[in-house]
Amino acid sequence: MAEVDDSKNSASNPTSGVAQRYALALFSLAQEQNAADAVADALGNFQEMIEQSADLKRLVLSPVFSAEDQLKAVSALLDKYGFGGITANFIKLVASKRRLFVLPDMIRAFQALNDKAKGVTRADVTVAAPLSSDHNAALEQALREVSGGKTIKVNVNVDPSIIGGIVVKLGSRMVDGSVKTKLNSLRTRMKEVG
Repeated sequence: MAEVDDSKNSASNPTSGVAQRYALALFSLAQEQNAADAVADALGNFQEMIEQSADLKRLVLSPVFSAEDQLKAVSALLDKYGFGGITANFIKLVASKRRLFVLPDMIRAFQALNDKAKGVTRADVTVAAPLSSDHNAALEQALREVSGGKTIKVNVNVDPSIIGGIVVKLGSRMVDGSVKTKLNSLRTRMKEVG
């Protein structure tokens, strides 16, 4: 299995500092108002909306829209889908400051701060086919043991292109035990020999 430590990747991302500062400010405010979990849930829901809508993703990531256009569109969406309070005000502020393109990074940074405060570790797992409930429970137990007994939130993605096996990202560590990676590795070794 290939294991990679990608903890240095955020240092090469120039927007990570901006995302961290905004997320930290939002997290401090949310904690003051005892609303960190509610804000985390709302931000997670907004992130899902971004991922599921090509138009919203284009609005968030494209520099061609003015701050006014982004603010109007985002405000309408927030109202339509019932976002309010700290979360809505934060997203509107980000739009008005022309930082909407950094919002997905801000959301990830906020989730990381909230998880750390609660002692939760997130794991992203990619499998070739959906897991049964027994396999899912066994996976969560194994990840809990590997993480030293921490609370684990597992996000399982199904990607048939990995052919079989599993890819696990737990914190900054990644273990790739997919058949696809093994076949590519074997192909490379065969080219070196022959």
